[in-house]
Amino acid sequence: MLPLLKRFAALALLGFASLASAQAAQATQAAQTVLRVSAIPDESPTELQRKFAPLGQYLEKETGMKVQFVPVTDYAAVVESLATGKIDMAWLGGFTYVQSKIRTKGATIPIVQRQEDATFTSKFITANSAIKSLADLKGHTFVFGAPSSTSGHLMPRHFLLQAGVDPDKDFKTVAYSGAHDATVAFVQAGRADAGVLNASVWDKLVEQHKVDTSKVRVFAVTPPFYDYNWTVRGGMDPALRKKLTEAFLRLDPANPEQREIMALQRTTKFIPTRPENYAGIEAAARAAGLIQ
Repeated sequence: MLPLLKRFAALALLGFASLASAQAAQATQAAQTVLRVSAIPDESPTELQRKFAPLGQYLEKETGMKVQFVPVTDYAAVVESLATGKIDMAWLGGFTYVQSKIRTKGATIPIVQRQEDATFTSKFITANSAIKSLADLKGHTFVFGAPSSTSGHLMPRHFLLQAGVDPDKDFKTVAYSGAHDATVAFVQAGRADAGVLNASVWDKLVEQHKVDTSKVRVFAVTPPFYDYNWTVRGGMDPALRKKLTEAFLRLDPANPEQREIMALQRTTKFIPTRPENYAGIEAAARAAGLIQ
């Protein structure tokens, strides 16, 4: 009888293990009925929500999942949320992607970028008539965007140093506005003599008449660099990652239903991207001492 009891006990344990495994699989599957998406807060929260709303609706149709936008307080929160699985996908700048790659030991994967992001630029702006070149910035007050911003801090700092201008030594003061649109507000209000922001946001603010170009002007533009991308968390089901990638690549402004999405994303085409595209940004960040 004892061997028979042992056999029943073993079968029972196997049954419990199988049930637990099935329940875990069901829980994972249930969790993935919601796609949690976020973005670096490089513009105001209301603007980020406005830009994402039609894209979220499109992704719901393409994936069959509920898409939830998860706002964050700062750039570091996006990186940490991807690393800990609190979000599944995020709109990152090139530098934020590099930070996420380091934080997750390469687990996060950039899947697509706008074609414009392969040759992105930042614009230096001022309302001071005495400032006509980067060299003229010496002795003046200056405002960057967020410290972890690729186009609002890292790459402009990199190109300033290449031009022989050290922000930490040559500027009277350095401030961080936190977002590209806030940088324009700083300069326009006279809170800083000059500043820098990404070219796309500047162009949008000009088009929307949210900046007085009779006062604030562009006086320098950076060389091009890789920037924004959509990145997915480590451990995402490869099938879902493929579905998301293909959904972005299918977006077409010639399609009336997708025209608004592309206009809000300020692009005409999404293209595939890869980690190697951001090696230059990582090198610039290490050279500037922003990462070790």
